[in-house]
Amino acid sequence: MESTEPLSGVGGTALGVARARAWESRRPGGLFDDPYAKAFVAASPPATSPSASPPARPGGSRARLAFHVIIRTRFYDDYLLGACEAGCRQVVLLAAGLDTRAYRLPWPDGVRLYELDLPEVLAFKDKVLTGENAAARCSRTALPVDLREDWPARLVEAGLDPARPTAWLIEGLLVYLTAGEAAHLLTRVGDLSAPGSRVSFERGDAARVIAEQDRTGIEEYAELWKGGLGPDTAGLLAGHGWRTEAHDLTTVAAAYDRPLPDPSLSGFLTATYAPPR
Repeated sequence: MESTEPLSGVGGTALGVARARAWESRRPGGLFDDPYAKAFVAASPPATSPSASPPARPGGSRARLAFHVIIRTRFYDDYLLGACEAGCRQVVLLAAGLDTRAYRLPWPDGVRLYELDLPEVLAFKDKVLTGENAAARCSRTALPVDLREDWPARLVEAGLDPARPTAWLIEGLLVYLTAGEAAHLLTRVGDLSAPGSRVSFERGDAARVIAEQDRTGIEEYAELWKGGLGPDTAGLLAGHGWRTEAHDLTTVAAAYDRPLPDPSLSGFLTATYAPPR
């Protein structure tokens, strides 16, 4: 496919995630099949950074980061479909990147999915998907926004109903925010959430652990990390009406029959909005 303008900064990290998903999709018995991930990689200009090639050194930082991306992709697939089974028919992907769940997951009838990300990311994504003749398997709305600005108003204008339960996914984003920015983002999510809404994101600071051990091959990502929320994220959510559950990466990976390469990596958090009556 013809190259498009390269993504850069935080937007450019989406290509690294697409590469990891493409590797897993080629693997026999992979945890998921993302048929469009390789198209994103093919459509990007020839890369010169180390992240352009598969993680060859077991235990290296790039290999651990790719492992984390692969496990979280499947975990969030299961989380979103489970949230729909529980009654959510609105799905919001904050910092959706090159996510293709709208196209590859078996959504139940009536799901409306919203993807929010920077304009250049969504433009690149839509151009590639159009070239692949991709067809969404649910109602999909892409909103080009800066999540540091007034995105809640745009989301409601686009059709989100705050009175109905919503499944929120904040995948791979919080580490690129300061603690204050991350807390503000979650407050906005809460303001738009009806009882029964759900949210999920990475917990702990696996990114910091990976970077402290060895930044080789992930420098382009590590220099953008700001830390995200602190260790008491569950307490922060609980104080605002969310019932939280932690998912240790060791347990999650074992459930998918994948050996964990680094026990210091953390895991995920899911929460259901259940404010006191």
